Amino acid sequence: MAEEKKLTTRAEDFAEWYNEVVQRAELADYAPVRGSMVIRPWGYGIWENMQRALDAMLKDTGHENAYFPLLIPMSFIEKEKKHVEGFAPELAVVTQAGGKPLEEPYAIRPTSETIIYAMYAKWVQSYRDLPILLNQWANVMRWELRTKLFLRTTEFLWQEGHTAHATAAEAEAEAVMILGVYRKFVEEWIAMPPLTGVKSDNEKFAGAVRSHSIEALMQDNKALQAGTSHFLGQNFAKQFELKFQSEGGQEEYAWNTSWGVSTRLVGGMVMTHGDDAGLVVPPKIAPVQVVIVPILGGDDEAAVRAKCDEVAARLKAAGVRVKLDARDNVTAGAKYYEWERKGVPFRVEIGPKDLAKGSVALVRRLTPEGEKRKAFVPEAEAIATLPTRLDAFQKELLEAARKRREASSVRGVQSIDELAKALDEGAGFVFTGWSGDPAVEAEVKERTKATLRAIVDEEFRSPAAPSKCVSGKGASIAEVAWARAY
Repeated sequence: MAEEKKLTTRAEDFAEWYNEVVQRAELADYAPVRGSMVIRPWGYGIWENMQRALDAMLKDTGHENAYFPLLIPMSFIEKEKKHVEGFAPELAVVTQAGGKPLEEPYAIRPTSETIIYAMYAKWVQSYRDLPILLNQWANVMRWELRTKLFLRTTEFLWQEGHTAHATAAEAEAEAVMILGVYRKFVEEWIAMPPLTGVKSDNEKFAGAVRSHSIEALMQDNKALQAGTSHFLGQNFAKQFELKFQSEGGQEEYAWNTSWGVSTRLVGGMVMTHGDDAGLVVPPKIAPVQVVIVPILGGDDEAAVRAKCDEVAARLKAAGVRVKLDARDNVTAGAKYYEWERKGVPFRVEIGPKDLAKGSVALVRRLTPEGEKRKAFVPEAEAIATLPTRLDAFQKELLEAARKRREASSVRGVQSIDELAKALDEGAGFVFTGWSGDPAVEAEVKERTKATLRAIVDEEFRSPAAPSKCVSGKGASIAEVAWARAY
């Protein structure tokens, strides 16, 4: 078998490194369908763990899961003018079925606001029917011209929440609360610390009054929009006659929100934590947290296998997701390489010498500075401490990503020339004042290829608020973060 080409380093070509890591770690592969991908078991296992965690968090906040059709009548899409303008270039449309032209074409779901609010209108009569707090796990299709595995594909997986409320205040509170859920989820599970804030009118969701966003910074200092939560006002309710009788007896339109995160988060995980040896998976979302590799050969082989089985069973009983790699046709060295490339947090090696000493070799996927890569640990201690070692690994990944984000952020920038210089020198998020003028956004984008990622929430603002707009014209009404982005 030909020797595998060495992985491209991040410094050599970050985009190529990313593509190689995704495929060599067996996260996904290109599909024969234009712009689509096949999510392989390792990648899907990571997505399933993300899905389980976020699903539990959404249910804890009172949301229920439902499912709505993949095909949406085009007349529904066309009802909300801004919505159709936003999605028209990305729509895939079915015009024929059963060998005959359809009387009305169907759009393949790009997002489900229209069909969901049409159904809500059927179900809601009174304020007593509100709020409706539904989420669905689904696939969507947006016809992309430039695709990248997980980050931008024609078909992808996501969750989309859609809620209906009796008041604007309740809907706004819902949108903000969900943003907090998303932030907690990506920080605590993916170890990916984002900025939070509000999108500018130019960047917000088509048909929304206000869009809230979590914005993460990748190792190449490009931003990734990792999730959004939208206050939709009454725009969709008015188009789909989603009305209710208020407690006072008046007929009113409901207030709506929509929000979602997608398999893009898997790509974000790769670019946040991966290194030049391949993938690094945070323990909380790793399909396998500990892999056990037996060192076979010689008279002690049966005893080694038996000890590996025993250690695997004890780790499993301790709540660790463990895999025993007992394949006979693969060398121990090849197994090390494979599981390191896939980003498994810990590897346990057990051989005849370990049996004699009552110990195991413990190898962390990432080795803290000053520590040896391989530690020989008494067997009982290794089993007892691996859960806490996994927790520590998770926290270290988050802290390293947070430090990297802050080290790559530049504040106090006063002009577009300074902004361009900072970005050209490798800055990630650049914070400036902004007058609110969309013409300034357009000028910055044209001159720097950066976009306004968010009007940042209070927690992320600079100690001294900027007084002037980055354009040099007018006062600043808000502090914003700019970045080049995926």
